[in-house]
Amino acid sequence: MLDFKVLGPLQVIDSQRVCTPTAPKVRQVLALLLLRANQVVPVDALIEELWGEAPPQSAITTAQTYIYQLRRSFGRSTVTAGRDDWLITTPPGYLMYATAQQVDANAFHALSRQGRQLLDGGRTEEAAAVLRRALDLWSGPGLANVLTGRHLQAHAVHLEEERLRTLELRILADAELGRHHELIGELRGLVAAHPLNEWFHGQLIAALSRCGRRSEALHAYQHLRAVLSEQLGLDPQPELQQLQREVLTSGAPEAPVFGLRLRPSLAAAS
Repeated sequence: MLDFKVLGPLQVIDSQRVCTPTAPKVRQVLALLLLRANQVVPVDALIEELWGEAPPQSAITTAQTYIYQLRRSFGRSTVTAGRDDWLITTPPGYLMYATAQQVDANAFHALSRQGRQLLDGGRTEEAAAVLRRALDLWSGPGLANVLTGRHLQAHAVHLEEERLRTLELRILADAELGRHHELIGELRGLVAAHPLNEWFHGQLIAALSRCGRRSEALHAYQHLRAVLSEQLGLDPQPELQQLQREVLTSGAPEAPVFGLRLRPSLAAAS
């Protein structure tokens, strides 16, 4: 069977040989079919993805040509075990068959769910390992080498949100295990990449304070307050203000910052 990777540049791998389509529009068609694997993708959705609201008069014929090129690309490969008709035409569009094991996004979602369940069950060390395995499947931004229209952009945004959520859970697991020193460098990078994400800031402040670096923790809080004030005209969340008071009075927070379960408002990326 072929393996398909979407957690980074789109890749098609046949027995460790990369055979990704080189034509940008064919790659775009493949990406949409993959992310809707085992579902019918209407021709209208395919055309909208490829050309937006201004498709050419030849849009249907051209889309059919891309489907033909896609079939020809993998014609001699076993795309899906037990199926010769891996890509079929069925009203109102096209359906691509793929097993859960063929697409790396499916493995990511399964590992992320497993890690969350382990964390909820108090099996923190196992959770951290499983969540790390899930994140290791990523090799860069999702669909990094694919042109994205409205439909694929929505998929890419969803994948990135899931990646951030899984990353937050893994950071929580590591914090619960007392790995504060190891987290500081990673959290500094995340704060730089997501300057408005208060959750990442809170974890950095907590990690610094738990390592006895109280002055750096307070400086990190002041930096966050300045960024929020300048860009949004807001103060830090009440939980972060409480965290600052705990750092000032006792040196380190006793409980996990924001608790084990993340509030959606605090989990949003900038």
